[in-house]
Amino acid sequence: MDRKIRVLVAKVGLDGHDRGAKVVARFLRDAGFEVIYTGLHRTPQEVAMAAVQEDVDVVGISLHSGAHMTLVPKVMKYIEEYGGDLSEMVIIVGGIVPEDDIQKLKEMGVDEVFIPGTPIEKIVDFIREKVPEKKGLKEKAEA
Repeated sequence: MDRKIRVLVAKVGLDGHDRGAKVVARFLRDAGFEVIYTGLHRTPQEVAMAAVQEDVDVVGISLHSGAHMTLVPKVMKYIEEYGGDLSEMVIIVGGIVPEDDIQKLKEMGVDEVFIPGTPIEKIVDFIREKVPEKKGLKEKAEA
């Protein structure tokens, strides 16, 4: 890619626990990504609009409220409604997500779920690998 990978880190809903999101945002910035942090208590519409307006490559949604099965699909729906292309956007979820819900989120189109304790390097490596893959740049670079 000829520009930095752009990552939106979002806190959706009434969840007020943002320490993890801020720590991840700082590590991603230090890893060379351009990071946009939405702040607390954003609606799915606000997060989706920010993702589309900022032309981000990655949307990272941090949740500790247990509302991931409701809020994540809404964010994704609004991204598409606002003109975003989910086929080229990496969607990741972090926070407290029960193991049974991880596969359900992936079936909805979430690319990966990172639970507390995941090494930051794993998140960084995933983003570096997945963004070019979703944008079709991996095949072009290898051709």
